[in-house]
Amino acid sequence: MTNDRKSGPPGSDAPGPDLKSERDLFLKKFTRGAKLTEEFLREVEHLQDRLHNLEAENAGLRAKVEADDAIRDLLAKIERLELEKRELLSRFHRAEAKSSEFTQRVQEVESEFANLANLFVASNQLHSSLSPRGVTRRIKEVLAQLVGAERYCMYLANSEATELIPIAFEGVAGSALTPVKIADSELGQTLIKGAASVSDGDPTQGTVARPAAIIPLSVDEKTVGVIAIFSTLAQKKRFDTVDFELFKLLGQHAAAALVSASLFAHTDRKLPGLEAFLDLSV
Repeated sequence: MTNDRKSGPPGSDAPGPDLKSERDLFLKKFTRGAKLTEEFLREVEHLQDRLHNLEAENAGLRAKVEADDAIRDLLAKIERLELEKRELLSRFHRAEAKSSEFTQRVQEVESEFANLANLFVASNQLHSSLSPRGVTRRIKEVLAQLVGAERYCMYLANSEATELIPIAFEGVAGSALTPVKIADSELGQTLIKGAASVSDGDPTQGTVARPAAIIPLSVDEKTVGVIAIFSTLAQKKRFDTVDFELFKLLGQHAAAALVSASLFAHTDRKLPGLEAFLDLSV
C-alpha cells in the first residue's frame, strides 16, 4: 500500500510555540501593566492629596492675608482712636482748667458777697437801736457772731482823757477789769494813734494783759475809746480780711451809735425840733 497523505510545507512538522511561555510572558506584561496602573493611581492620589494640601495652604494664606489686612485696619483704627482720645483729653484738661478758674472766681465772688453781707448786717445792727443798752447789745452781737470774739471789753475815755473806763464786757469777770491809764498802756497807745493793733499770734491765745486785737473808737474823727478783743473762739485761729473791715466799721460807727443813743435817751427819746434841721444846705 502506498501512503496517500500529502506532504506539507517544509517545516510544518516543527514543534509549535510554547504556550506556557507565552502565557507567562503575557502575565508578566499584564502584571507589569497592573503595577504601572497601581503606581499611576498612587501618584494620582498623591497628587490629589498634594492638591488638597496646596488648596488648604492657599486658603490659610488667603485667610492670613485677610487677617493681616484686618489687623492693619484695626491698628489704623486704634491709632485714630488714640489721636481722638488725646484730643479729647487735651480738650478736657483745658475745660477742667477753665472750670477750676471759674470755680475759684465763683468762690472769690461768693466770699466777697459774704463779706459785704457781714458788713451790711453789722452796720445795720449798730444803727438799729436808739437806746445805749440796745446799741451795746448790738456791738456784742457783731463781736461774737461776726468777728468770733469770745472775751472782750469796750472802754471809753473819761472826760479828762487820762483813763479808759470799761463800760461793757463779755467772757471775763468784772473784777478783772479796772480803769486803764492811757499814758502807759497798750490800750492807751492804740487810742492815741487811732489805728487798730492786731497781734500776729493765734488770737485764741490772747489774754487781758495782751489782747489779740485792739480797735480804736472814734466820733467825728476824734478817738473816744477802744474795744479790746482778749481772745477769740477756739475755731477762730486767725483774723481774715473781713475781720479787718469789721474792725474799721466798728471803729467808725460803734461809738457814734452809742453817743447818738445816749443823747437821744437824755432827751427822753424826743426828736429834735424842726428848727434843728433848718438851713442844713448852707
